[in-house]
Amino acid sequence: MREFLISENDANQRVDRFLNKACPLLPSSLMYKYIRNKKIKVNKKRCTISQRLAAGDSIQCYIKEEFFSSKEESYDFTGISPKLTVVYEDEHILVAYKPKDMLVQKDQSGIQDNMNDRLRHYLYVHHAYDPKQEQSFTPAFAHRLDRNTEGILIAGKTAAALRCLNEKIKTHEIEKYYLALAEGELKPKEADLIFYHDKDMRNNKAVLYREPSENTKQIHTHYRLIQTIGKNSLIEVQLFTGKSHQIRASFAMIHHPLIGDKKYGAKQDYDFGNQALCAYKLRFAFKDDCCLSYLKDREIVLKSGELIDYIRKYRAHRK
Repeated sequence: MREFLISENDANQRVDRFLNKACPLLPSSLMYKYIRNKKIKVNKKRCTISQRLAAGDSIQCYIKEEFFSSKEESYDFTGISPKLTVVYEDEHILVAYKPKDMLVQKDQSGIQDNMNDRLRHYLYVHHAYDPKQEQSFTPAFAHRLDRNTEGILIAGKTAAALRCLNEKIKTHEIEKYYLALAEGELKPKEADLIFYHDKDMRNNKAVLYREPSENTKQIHTHYRLIQTIGKNSLIEVQLFTGKSHQIRASFAMIHHPLIGDKKYGAKQDYDFGNQALCAYKLRFAFKDDCCLSYLKDREIVLKSGELIDYIRKYRAHRK
């Protein structure tokens, strides 16, 4: 028999979700059978698949030892650099800068550099995360950026913080702002762009329409002109939805593609390659209390990055 004591980081999960993480060698079909047959119990009582766990609960598993993986002393993430450019950190969250050409989450098996594994290694070496002490929780970034987009990402260091971040992003209570350089001079100087999004999987490209159709989802992007740079436009962009390539495709749709974004029709090159786009600001517009309420109405702003430094040099040169 194996027993799991539910910690704060394990709490508020369904029984089956917890067991999928704590017992990765146990097939789901067998897990459901064992729950029905009372070989898996919560607090020594019959449980259900969807039952929510609370801190202090215990799960008893009267099943073969072969379904339990032993905690190893080495972990995949230790094969990845722990180097992170930390923009903000406290006991609950961490905000880090993602450079271009870096994945947020690996997309192949084996060792592959990515932001999530860098986060885990960083927290591990700073004694803020110990996999041996966790049964089901793994620190992670709560959202993504395209591989070729630089900017800031926010991560939860605890399960409660990560759940809160995921919920607040879903309800648009964490506002995400970008800086971008678009070809030409945008008119009007401020506007909402609303289109209907589909994905061309073969070419990994967003396809936008002005009217809804089958399989499309509405996307909403707001922009504000900050200044003209030469014959181009420096803009601040706010996302109200988060579809793949949303910003890039939206500005191509109005015939102002981002500088360097050849995939979406840009004619001009960008000094740093790829598109001139940076996720530079997060604002916590919380409406309800949560474990991160202390962040309400705060902003976290990136001070340095390829695009930000490029703009700073341009302005200094113009003086």
